[in-house]
Amino acid sequence: MNRKQSMAGCLAMMVAGILIIGAIHSVAAVPRPEHPRPDMLRENWMTLNGEWQFEIDKAADGEARGLTYGKDLNAKIIVPFCPESKLSGLGLGNTRKLKDVWYRRTFELPSTMKGKRVRIHFGGVDYQAWVYINGQLAGSHIGENVEFNFDITSLLKDGANEVVVKVLDNMWSGLQPCGKQCGDQSYSCFYTRTTGIWQPVWLEAVGSSFVESLSVVPDPDNARVLITARIDGRDQDLTLKAEAFADGRLMGSDTTKGPWQNTLVVNLKEKKLWEPGAPFLYDLKLTLSSGNDQIDELKSYFGLRKITIDGRKILINGKPVFQRLILDQGFYPDGLWTAPSDEELKKDVERSMACGYNGARLHQKVFEPRFLYWADKLGYLVWGEYPNAGYGNQREGFSAVVNEWTEILLRDRNHPSVVGWCAFNENFEDSGELQQMIWHITKAVDPTRPALEASGWAHTLPHPEVRDAHDYTGNPAQLRKKWLDYFTNQVEGPYPPARYFNPGSSQADRGVPFMISEIGGIGWATEGGWSYGNGPKTLDEFYERYQGTIDAMLDNPNLFGFCYTQLTDIEQERNGLYFYDRKPKFDTKKLHDITARQAAYERGEPVAPQPSVAVAFAQWKVLVGAVQDGTLSTPYHYVMEEPAADWMNEAFDDKSWKSGLAGFGTGGGVVRTEWKTADIYLRKTFDYDGADLKNGAVVICHDEDTEIYVNGQKILGVSGFIGQYKMFMLTEELKKALKKGANTLAVHTHQTWGGQYIDLALLVE
Repeated sequence: MNRKQSMAGCLAMMVAGILIIGAIHSVAAVPRPEHPRPDMLRENWMTLNGEWQFEIDKAADGEARGLTYGKDLNAKIIVPFCPESKLSGLGLGNTRKLKDVWYRRTFELPSTMKGKRVRIHFGGVDYQAWVYINGQLAGSHIGENVEFNFDITSLLKDGANEVVVKVLDNMWSGLQPCGKQCGDQSYSCFYTRTTGIWQPVWLEAVGSSFVESLSVVPDPDNARVLITARIDGRDQDLTLKAEAFADGRLMGSDTTKGPWQNTLVVNLKEKKLWEPGAPFLYDLKLTLSSGNDQIDELKSYFGLRKITIDGRKILINGKPVFQRLILDQGFYPDGLWTAPSDEELKKDVERSMACGYNGARLHQKVFEPRFLYWADKLGYLVWGEYPNAGYGNQREGFSAVVNEWTEILLRDRNHPSVVGWCAFNENFEDSGELQQMIWHITKAVDPTRPALEASGWAHTLPHPEVRDAHDYTGNPAQLRKKWLDYFTNQVEGPYPPARYFNPGSSQADRGVPFMISEIGGIGWATEGGWSYGNGPKTLDEFYERYQGTIDAMLDNPNLFGFCYTQLTDIEQERNGLYFYDRKPKFDTKKLHDITARQAAYERGEPVAPQPSVAVAFAQWKVLVGAVQDGTLSTPYHYVMEEPAADWMNEAFDDKSWKSGLAGFGTGGGVVRTEWKTADIYLRKTFDYDGADLKNGAVVICHDEDTEIYVNGQKILGVSGFIGQYKMFMLTEELKKALKKGANTLAVHTHQTWGGQYIDLALLVE
């Protein structure tokens, strides 16, 4: 056994119970001493960070052994750092699978809190927690990511009080999220686990009635802010006053009366916008009074910022801000999921901005409020995400996901830096039920921001408001061409012209704001680890590839942003712009100059229209256009009752029929003419120059059974329905039916149940 193995063995024995601690000792320096919630700040609070007792409950019999009250635990830990981390004092890493663990410490209530209602807050505990105060259960919570609290006033006593926390973290069950935590040893893009308390713990004194929660919705168009405050308590004659300040000067106020829930509108004397890179934050103070007595005061802040969607653009305060995002996974070499200091949270934002980025995709982890505070202060854009990997798609795990995601939205919705939500990452096709459930909950709780149902891989929302893709193509020229073609040529499928898509299906991504939310991953100094693709051999080669990759994004006017992988190396993944210890790998000024230059999107360049086949592939000619072919999609004559038997022939007189543009139907694609009956009959004429026909095809989206005729000859019959456009090669059929000059296209579609839709294009080469 070498020295490292010997030390690890001694540590394991200590944690297992060989070393007994008789008392809880204080430490000289309290870690993470700052207030954890600058957006929900009361002056009368006390941190419980520092040294706690700790024990691994290998047999899961802690209750039977009386650990809920008055029993010393067998090890020490520094809260808020998890036992796997070095900063916890234990540094277990992945050596132990910690499932059941216990925490214990004592505290004395400061004199300023006596006579008040007292709440105990936990910033984050992974995964299920039971909290005991002086042997009595104060409450329990399920979820690893967000703050929870309990009113412990009735459980407190004079002198020393004891808090005990039991934690169950069964990430191997498949029913709880784990994000990028590994189940066994670190590998690929999965890293050292986090168990138990990993965010600050604190006490807070409040009044007999107090402001429990806030919704703050800025309205920059009208220079005001809309506030909804929920009140806990039953005091009589309650008055709630909200005041907004700018640099210490009162900008506006509003007052309401009544218990439970109050809505206030604060009109602002001066309009100062919160904008990326140029943020302004108003201070907000809420004062709750009962009669003439002030019983609660809460301090917060807000930014005057509005997000809107305009076609393919996401506008911030009416401006097209190109979102240069960095993938930030929030891991630290000494603290794992927990930043070693508040200063390091701020510096991570500054490190990203130093490389030219104006925001981050907070990846597979819910970041703490102190990080969002610094993003608010520095004008940094973030997309909120959920650590979804681990629970699969088992319905047994749905309720916990729904409950915790709702808590996340309620906690973070007031931060101006949060510009979008995306709960899930790289889900599979069978994730649709949970994806759509969470998306609708997101929009119900927070309708002020765009929401993406999943980043990369399977998209299942029928009518999205934003879309994305992941692309680690290592050749910048190929990356550029691919995504310019995607919007200008609509290339997809086995046949060159098969770029017709169903805007009501999972392919409906070209008409809404779109970003490439994972690119790059270019490795450097990868010894002992990995990166995406083959890494460059020289620094010059790295800069060339980096610039080509970023330029491919900046020069595409159809993208509102991109996300580069990633800010720092993490354990074995070596594709960061910084090493894991945050030392820079590259010349940050050089990276900044490449990343921060103006994007085509910011110049207001026109978004590429839905193209025609003739533009994309010169060898193909559109004889009859579908929705995507713009002006080539000319009106049809149509009826919805059965016509004469010869209705499909050239000589048939359809002058009495109505005129309308495809698509026809009620949904399943772009509907330009409503059709609700069982049948529809369509006719139109088109010209053909009589040139030799190399190939012919029909591209069709139909619901349901459809027959297509050219000059009275049936060229295609299809049954059932399809959710997107499909190409049928009909060369021989069209050679027989087409003639030089005027031709007649006739279509009959029959629908029996569900949705209905018909649109098609006729192509020749």
